[in-house]
Amino acid sequence: MTTVRPFTNAQIERLARLLGECGTGSEISQVLRERGLVDKSGESTKWRRLYWVFQHYQNEYKCANHVLDFIRAFLATVRFVDQPQKFEEHRQELNKILLFSGLEYGPDGQFRQVNMVTTLDEAEERVETIRAKLKGRSVHPKVLKYCRAELMQDNYFHAVFEATKGLAQRIRDMTGVQLDGAALIDHVFAIDRPLLALNSLRTESEKSEHKGFALLLKGCFGAIRNPRAHEPKILWKGEDDAVDYLTLLSLLHRKLDDAVLVREGGQP
Repeated sequence: MTTVRPFTNAQIERLARLLGECGTGSEISQVLRERGLVDKSGESTKWRRLYWVFQHYQNEYKCANHVLDFIRAFLATVRFVDQPQKFEEHRQELNKILLFSGLEYGPDGQFRQVNMVTTLDEAEERVETIRAKLKGRSVHPKVLKYCRAELMQDNYFHAVFEATKGLAQRIRDMTGVQLDGAALIDHVFAIDRPLLALNSLRTESEKSEHKGFALLLKGCFGAIRNPRAHEPKILWKGEDDAVDYLTLLSLLHRKLDDAVLVREGGQP
């Protein structure tokens, strides 16, 4: 890593306080030893120990490299294999501090240079990910089941693709029908002999709702999944579209929650 300009005292304190909450005192001691950093603070409080170490090495070497080296080892992705959500939460909070120095800690556990921010609002906006945007929308757990790994990697293109495939798989699991796309929907939601029904199908209004839902499902595969399977990733517009697509998929899953299995089997 090239020489990184020292952090301000305020940044050092915020980093120490944050990292002090990301592990135990023993874990901090272990990583300090592994990185060759000596703690002579005489403190017992985790963040005060880190504050002293960070200040000491930054003042001695006139750069922030030792601080970043500790962070990379302490927040190494392998430490959070069973807690990916916690890693992401730590990473976002860390980046709110680092962005004021034009740095970002990536989901791959590496630092990279980015445009520096100058205000808190700008820092908040920069670290707001698609996951944060989805939190306020009560996204159906079936959506996240199929695309959680892609979301954790900020891979929105494939998150939408996998989530849409997951919708089709749920319909296959509910009915046993092994078709796909429009053929699957036409067979499962056929108005004259459906396998799944959204309602009693007794009135014209109920039949209209059922047919409209089937069209939404077919449209979902046609407009969301199929283009994702063929177009280059580089042409995709990204995060805002992904939030809206995943919200639509969530609505469709909630409707499926209320669907009734009319008859078993039903292979074409």
